[in-house]
Amino acid sequence: MLSQQEKLQFSSYSSLYDLIIPKDNLLRKISELIDFTFIYQELLDKYCSNNGRMAESPVRMFKYLLLKTIYTISDVDVVERSQYDMSFKYFLGMSPQDAVINPSSLTKFRKLRLKDTDLLNLLINKTVTIALEKGIIKSKSIIVDATHSLSKSNPYSALEVLRERSKLLRKAVYTIDDNMKARMPEKNSSNELDKELAYCKALEKYIESDQILCSIPAVKEKLNLLKETLEDTQENYMLSKDTDARTGHKSADSSFFGYKTHIAMTEERIITAAVVTSGEKGDGPELPKLLQISQANGIEVDTIIGDTAYSGKGNLNLASGQSIHVVAKLNPSISQGFRKEEDKFDYNKDADRFVCPAGHIAIRKARQGKKNIGENQVDTYYFDTEKCKCCPLKEGCYKDGAKTKTYSVSIKSALHQEQIHFQETDYYKEKAKHRYKIEAKNSELKNVHGYGRANAYGIENMQMQGAMAIFTVNLKRILKLNVA
Repeated sequence: MLSQQEKLQFSSYSSLYDLIIPKDNLLRKISELIDFTFIYQELLDKYCSNNGRMAESPVRMFKYLLLKTIYTISDVDVVERSQYDMSFKYFLGMSPQDAVINPSSLTKFRKLRLKDTDLLNLLINKTVTIALEKGIIKSKSIIVDATHSLSKSNPYSALEVLRERSKLLRKAVYTIDDNMKARMPEKNSSNELDKELAYCKALEKYIESDQILCSIPAVKEKLNLLKETLEDTQENYMLSKDTDARTGHKSADSSFFGYKTHIAMTEERIITAAVVTSGEKGDGPELPKLLQISQANGIEVDTIIGDTAYSGKGNLNLASGQSIHVVAKLNPSISQGFRKEEDKFDYNKDADRFVCPAGHIAIRKARQGKKNIGENQVDTYYFDTEKCKCCPLKEGCYKDGAKTKTYSVSIKSALHQEQIHFQETDYYKEKAKHRYKIEAKNSELKNVHGYGRANAYGIENMQMQGAMAIFTVNLKRILKLNVA
């Protein structure tokens, strides 16, 4: 049950706060900057007003989570520090003698109260509104980029997991009838994933052909586990406790397993929009969302500043339709001309490779055609056919038996001529100088507020973590610029 209204805590000891907590204390300044009752209003329908035990204030619970992010500490540590740190008690709206919560309450608050709440956009909107009201945001540019966060769980080799699951199934069968060893399909002895998949499918088919055997609970459980693993492997090729995380690429030779947070930020370094995706998603396709959210949050945009990932034809057309300049250098691989199905294959600017609809990156590229003789050059990207053979999306993309799978793009494109001329202007060159700011902001999120790795499983928890981290850096930036 939640009280009908938030009540201030008064105590004969409250005057201690004025003596102990300096005027320039960060938590005091945040308390003076923002009215947190918007959290109460947002979560009101998540509580019962007339039944059950009196609940802890949602504002206070939210502030506990904010303290965790500001100081990068655990649930247990933030509660323990709240017992003796007077600045924490002051920020939490507690009297000096008040008892703190049990750390487990924070887990319940995240799971029960914040679930299905668009906390990311709510908190960004609040800080942007404050920045606009205080006249901090004066520019009409947004800088866009993406930063990656590692999953809490490392991925396992799909080959290893399949072998372990098939082993468990065989063991369960042999417990029932040891004579079945001689009749089982021949095991795969190679390290090729497609052959292991074929073996596991054969094993599954063989066990299912014996209705009596596969109805035995011990065998049925292991069979269903193998079938589930087969489905996951054919979709993701990597298995992990974090089922939402995916493999993304930082370069042609390096990758990460986790998530991406796509960010838009003003020249004053206030984040105006963020979209959290799994790691394999490209940067460019998220620009329309970032622009729309920034504009919905009250930002007037006349220029978008980014790297080559954002100079695709779709983004240029979107910006042109709104008379917005795109300060993003064209890359020959993005000047796609009249390539087919251009919305399916996505360009990864970090790896300088295209990624297929299933999320697999090209293993190499080659340039064809002669330069400077009026002939259009073409970049051809080659994909790993071993992955294509067992890909669930291969229909219409890969022909069984083909030795290669390629994807070609035209380097020259009349659609980008205007952008090429724009890149030579003084305006473009001056605006491009601001791009470094978002890289510094990404570094702050990771190195100061622990955003380099997810602290829980699942994309919803990643969004919540992103909401708190971005809310924190925006508040700190507003405080700094407000004083200046």
